[in-house]
Amino acid sequence: MTEMMKAVVCYGPKDYRLEEMQLPKPGPGEVLIKVGAAGVCGSDIKCYEGSPYLWGDESPYVKPPVVPGHEFVGEVVELGEGAEEKYGLEIGDKAVAEQIVPCWECRFCRDGHYWMCQVHDIFGFQGGIDDGGFAEYAKYPNRSIVHEVPRNMPNERGAMVEPLACAIHAVKRARIELDDTVVIAGMGPLGLCMLQVAKLKNPRLLVALDIKPFRLSLATELGADLTINVSKESPVKKIKELTDGYGCDVYIEATGHPTGVIQGLDMIRKLGRFVEFSVHGEPVTIDWSIIGDGKELDVLGSHLGPYCYPLAIEYLQTETVKVDGIVTHQFPLEQYEEAFKTAHHSDDAVKVQLLP
Repeated sequence: MTEMMKAVVCYGPKDYRLEEMQLPKPGPGEVLIKVGAAGVCGSDIKCYEGSPYLWGDESPYVKPPVVPGHEFVGEVVELGEGAEEKYGLEIGDKAVAEQIVPCWECRFCRDGHYWMCQVHDIFGFQGGIDDGGFAEYAKYPNRSIVHEVPRNMPNERGAMVEPLACAIHAVKRARIELDDTVVIAGMGPLGLCMLQVAKLKNPRLLVALDIKPFRLSLATELGADLTINVSKESPVKKIKELTDGYGCDVYIEATGHPTGVIQGLDMIRKLGRFVEFSVHGEPVTIDWSIIGDGKELDVLGSHLGPYCYPLAIEYLQTETVKVDGIVTHQFPLEQYEEAFKTAHHSDDAVKVQLLP
């Protein structure tokens, strides 16, 4: 095996470089994979663009230099001492790791809420031990949560395990009931996955919102009862017309844009359930009194995909959730800038992946 590899390295906003770097060496309990595919997430774009949420002056979340990428799958090529027994993996197996690398020592890790780990190391944002998957090879540290993926699962599908796990968690947070009107705002990769998972709950009406016709067409194919192009008609007016003026029962925000939050608070009924998933590139200003005095809403955050990876792998393997049409573009590692540009600006792009 070669001692060097190619990797994209982040040094700062819009300062990303393709470099040759030393191949990681797995220590005790660690796994080295040859990356098969790595997805470009919306948070990767916000990191590249310099989002204040990620690059804040006082305590920046991103700690460069770091290899980005947290949605990746690969073939096991080397196992550190004890890793085979720890994870049940063999050379040649396919595997994914959950995007967070828990410390296993803080109060959240100790009580089972590992996805809210106080240290909060996540692949692709903090340099060194938690380098991500925009590289030819990647290492899962010994604190990782690693899951085996069927060897016959295509890499482009395997790299969707992480987004789907996040989608499953968000839908679980919404506590969807049979007679609910459910609105999901934002038909990006996560929203389209949420849509399919929400459909499994069999709500009375499932509505998809977006501004891009291509994405709304995909939403119809994947199970939306109704799609609304919010650039052409008022989604608030339409939903209230469909619900005798009350509003939707559940609203899941996956747009990453402040207007997605504001329209959701207007659209949702009293005592409704509002799930906030997005990473926002800028602060969101709202009338906070709507939540309490106005509607007494349940506002629920959704972070990562805890305890959802086995189900996500099963759904992808059985095609209970379909993602082949969601993965619209693939680029070699050397064309990472074009991949970022396509993910950020192309009207016909949904999920963009790098193939190292």
